[in-house]
Amino acid sequence: MQYGICNLSIIPLRIEPNDASEMVSQLLFGEHFKVLESRKKWSKIRIAFDNYEGWIDNKQYEEITEEIYDEIRNSKNCFTGELIDFATDENKNFSMITMGSSLPFFKNQNLLINNSKFHYEGQIFNTKLPKESIVEIAFKYINSPYLWGGKTPFGIDCSGLTQMVYKLCGYNLLRDASQQATQGEVLSFIEESEPGDLAFFDNNEGIITHVGIIMKDNYIIHAHGKVRIDMIDHSGIFNLDDQKHTHKLRVIKKII
Repeated sequence: MQYGICNLSIIPLRIEPNDASEMVSQLLFGEHFKVLESRKKWSKIRIAFDNYEGWIDNKQYEEITEEIYDEIRNSKNCFTGELIDFATDENKNFSMITMGSSLPFFKNQNLLINNSKFHYEGQIFNTKLPKESIVEIAFKYINSPYLWGGKTPFGIDCSGLTQMVYKLCGYNLLRDASQQATQGEVLSFIEESEPGDLAFFDNNEGIITHVGIIMKDNYIIHAHGKVRIDMIDHSGIFNLDDQKHTHKLRVIKKII
């Protein structure tokens, strides 16, 4: 088994091994993974954080040993909290990094990417935050454009938003909305929900395709065109701009 780590700001994770293939997720700076299959130009990987699989360009990561992989996995998580910032290596080269990037072996504002030492002075998240922090953190992504497979303030999808917000608060969610819907405890009514709970929505075939974070007073924050705030009722999401329902409610889950 081979192992790797993302040493660039953001790299696409694709469904097939070619540049024109659909991007299904992203790797952010500092994220580590297993290499499941290696080809001349592409590698199929499984991300350690959520076990999500896809293909990445071999030019866009560094190999690490199994020992380093295990050390990262067993060390305390630390994530960047600035919308965008930079880490500086020992040669004073900048690496731009976005919110939610990983900082392996972070101590005294220093971190290690494989054998390279970096310095980072920005805000960090490294503890479990109370449930009321979830909506507060979600507001950091407000007006971020929708991007299928995206995980950053410069482009994010609905389940990327929920996963990244929970990640910064110290909790693990799976990657896709349908996967996240398997987690947590079912709530019977909206009235039972609290800010920070997740609402899931399905299509005409009954497949869960959308997720958002419930706020107080029957509002919801979700990624639809952009990260936005709308109303939620027993039918689903009521778009305040278009004055119509856009998503059909399937289930509400209490994750924490």
